[in-house]
Parts: sequence; structure tokens; C-alpha cells
Amino acid sequence: MCSAHICLYSHFPVEHPAGGYKKLFETVEELSSPITAHVTGRIPVWLTGSLLRCGPGLFEVGTEQFYHLFDGQALLHKFDFKEGHVTYYRRFIRTDAYVRAMMEKRIVITEFGTYAYPDPCKNIFSRFFSYFKGVEVTDNALVNVYPVGEDFYASTETNFITRINPENLETIKQVDLCKFASINGLTAHPHIENDGTVYNIGNCFGKNCSIAYNIVRIPPLQADKKDPITKCEVVVQFPCSDRFKPSYVHSFGLTPNYIVFVETPVKINLLKFLSSWSLWGANYMDCFESNESMGVWMHVADKRKGKYLNIKYRTSPFNLFHHINTYEENGFLIVDLCTWKGYVEVLNVRLVYVKKALYKAPKFFLILQVLLGSSSTIVNLITLPHTTATATLRSDESIWLEPEVIFSGPRLAFEFPQINYTKYSGKPYTYAYGLGLNHFVPDRLCKLNIKTRETWVWQEPDSYPSEPIFVSHPDALEEDDGVVLSIIINPGSGQKPAYLLILSAKDMSEVARAEVEINIPVTFHGMFKRS
Repeated sequence: MCSAHICLYSHFPVEHPAGGYKKLFETVEELSSPITAHVTGRIPVWLTGSLLRCGPGLFEVGTEQFYHLFDGQALLHKFDFKEGHVTYYRRFIRTDAYVRAMMEKRIVITEFGTYAYPDPCKNIFSRFFSYFKGVEVTDNALVNVYPVGEDFYASTETNFITRINPENLETIKQVDLCKFASINGLTAHPHIENDGTVYNIGNCFGKNCSIAYNIVRIPPLQADKKDPITKCEVVVQFPCSDRFKPSYVHSFGLTPNYIVFVETPVKINLLKFLSSWSLWGANYMDCFESNESMGVWMHVADKRKGKYLNIKYRTSPFNLFHHINTYEENGFLIVDLCTWKGYVEVLNVRLVYVKKALYKAPKFFLILQVLLGSSSTIVNLITLPHTTATATLRSDESIWLEPEVIFSGPRLAFEFPQINYTKYSGKPYTYAYGLGLNHFVPDRLCKLNIKTRETWVWQEPDSYPSEPIFVSHPDALEEDDGVVLSIIINPGSGQKPAYLLILSAKDMSEVARAEVEINIPVTFHGMFKRS
């Protein structure tokens, strides 16, 4: 096994009871053509379309290795479903980071946790001046894939997205979103409404050159057939708690009437970021720091009016990646989150709150149900009968929020959440599907009833699933009428190394699986594209 893989998984603070998860971080080759999967069970006849997923697939270039899970070069995967048959295909996305690395046989662009050193073949003077070229931002689109108008884009968390062909997985072009909106980067988790409208959030320079956060809107495809991205616009701006240190932003909440942004104490030192490449050679991760004393600030905007509601919501510090859902109920705004507390090193992201070693600190996962006032009247008491969450007005006119714990576990985390997004995003809902992380290694799939706290779990020994994707039955009458799709890495001896698992979304029982003869590395996020 090459040292690159050791560097990646050695950062997990506690060894998982089963060591097969290391197969998640092995470099693989792309395919020249789709391969047929071996199906056991019966695939529903209504399930036709493509499961598209992104993740890292190349963990070293030449003799150089990537040191972080978020640095491996982007690999696009596709499982096609047609008439009960399944095929699997994958190709590397031809980003600038990938193409240049392949040409020069070295890491050319600095990634999240891996610094790209100057070309060693250059003489000492050329190498010296190369440090002063400024920040060259990666376009390594390994995080997610989503539609904009009639097109599909793979994305990371910078200003670059990459248009891809969902049929043959060819890379079409790179798009720089800075050319169309006032942002420095956007998340890989946009909200997409049923009419095709796309909302996203990114940091920017606001008034007096201070940092702020802009919500951008991309309209659906219009009659003129012009690329919707060219019509991207900023609809509202959120202030930043620190003028030169924006918080890390991974996702946000959206309802028909409100936009919710949760500003955490995980900060990016902007001065360090701008100087690091030029002066002392660093990666993105080196520019992260914690300001736990600020706690968490929650910001709310009126979506329809594009107006920021200047109400100071505050709560205790935590780290946040994924929103599960945000919705309105009886005059309140309810925000369900996947959060982490304590010393946090989730998938090797160095986000520190408490200076204790992870293996000594309590490890638990919380889904917070935080209720915010959704009118101009300041709320000082939660009146909903079905929650223990509270909101208290303080003397400084801030509203202090205490959350309700929906799910927790000492070593088990509920992450990478999914819901019946098409019908229930921004609306009251009942079910969430998630990836169970055990010692931060994915080893189970979970379904959670948000109201009753009932859970269902799928798990098999030495099997490592990906984010579950819910696909609704086309004639569904109930919220959980459909299937859940997940890619399973299965490195046990005598078995095929990977398969696509199809579960009943009602009880998490197995419906079918489509096995392939090759390994599939870790994937982060994706979508199901109906035929």
C-alpha cells in the first residue's frame, strides 16, 4: 500500500474496529466504457435514471501525495438504471488542477490540506518569484453535482464549478462564478427549488472592505434559453461577526419565506490566507482557527423581500456541516442541523473548540431543533407543545437559543443527511436518512423519524456505505414511499469489492444490490437524475 493512503487514514484519531475502510482511500482508474453490474434481488421497474456522485479518486501524483481526504482529484461516478439492469461508469473530471497535474506529473495547485510546491525543475530565481504569483484557487470539483437550468455542474467550495455531460461524463468547461456575482466562493450545497431556481451562499467583501456573506440566486431557464448563470444575482447580504475573519460555510437553510445562515466560530484568517501562498507556503487548512468565545450567531433574512432581519440570535459554540431541513410552523422557524461539539476533527478537518485530544473528549452527535421567531415580534419563550427548545430575551437584546436534542450517541454520528427533498424541503417533514459514522468511519445507514425519534438501521460487517440518496416513487402518496440508494465498499475476502445498494425507504430492508468487480473509493455527495 502506498504512503499516500497511510497519510490519509492515519489522521483518524481512533482506529475503527474493522480496518477495511482504508479501501475508501485507494487510487483507482477511470473506465473506458460502462460495465454491467450483477444484480441480486429485483430493482423496481419505476426506478429509471442515473445516480451521479462525486468524490476523490486520485490520491497521489507521481511521487507526490495528497495529505487530506478533500484533496484527492475529482472522480465522477454514474450508476444507470434501465429495465431492471444496472451499469456503472466513472471518469476523472478534467479540471485545471487535474489536467496540469497529469501534464507535469506533480501537484500543481494547492488543495485544502496539501501545499503545491514550485516546480523543482525551475532555477532558484524562478522558484523564488513563483511564491509571489498570488493565490491560485483550486477547481477540484470533488464534492457535489447539481443541475442549473438544463446543464449539470460538479463543484467544490471555491468560485469555480465545472460543467459536465451527465450522459458520457465528459468535462465541458470551467465556469468562474466571480464573473457573474459578487462572491469569493460558493458552497457545494445549493438549494434548488422545484421550478429550477438555485440559491447559494458565499463570502464576499461588503461595506468598507469588510467581509460579509451574500445569498445569490440563479433563475430557472427562461424562454430566451440564455444560460441562467449569466443572470445570477445577489438577493440579500448577511453581516460577518469579524471584519477580516469569515466563518467557514458549508450549507444554509431555506424556506418559502426565510433564509437562515448559521455563523459558527470556525474562522478563516483572511490575512493569513492572502499571505500564506506568497510568504510561507501553506494550504487552506492552515488558515483555519477557532473563536469559540463568539458562540454561534444565527442570521435570518426575509426571502421574498430580500431583507436582512436584524435580530441577534445567539447560542453555544458548535461546528456545522449539514442542514437537514428548515421549515415554518405556527409562527416559528424550525432549523434541524447536524452539529458537532467538543474537540472536532471530522474527516480530518481541523476545527478545534476544546483543547483536548479527541479520543479523551466525549464524542457525540446532535441534531439540533432550534426555533427562531419568524415575525417582527421578539420571541422570549417557545410556545410549541412538542419541543423542549427555548428562546430567551437577554438584556443586550439578543435572543439566547437552547436546542432540543433529537439524536445523540457516544461514538455514533448521524451525518450526510437526506430527506424527500423535492416534496418536503422547506416544509414540515417526518423522515431523515443519514450516514452513520462510527469513530468517524461510515459503517451504517440510518433512518430517523424526527417526530417520534424512532430509528431504522442497515448494517453489514466490514461494509462502508456512502451518503444515502432518497428517490421517491413517482406515484408516492406518503413521504417515505420510495427507495434509498448508497454505494457500499465491501473489502471482505471472497466478496465483490463494491456494490450499489437499494433499500426500501420505509423500513431500510434490502430490495436489491448491483455488484461490480472493481473497487469504488469514497464519494461525498450526489443526486439522482430521472430519465
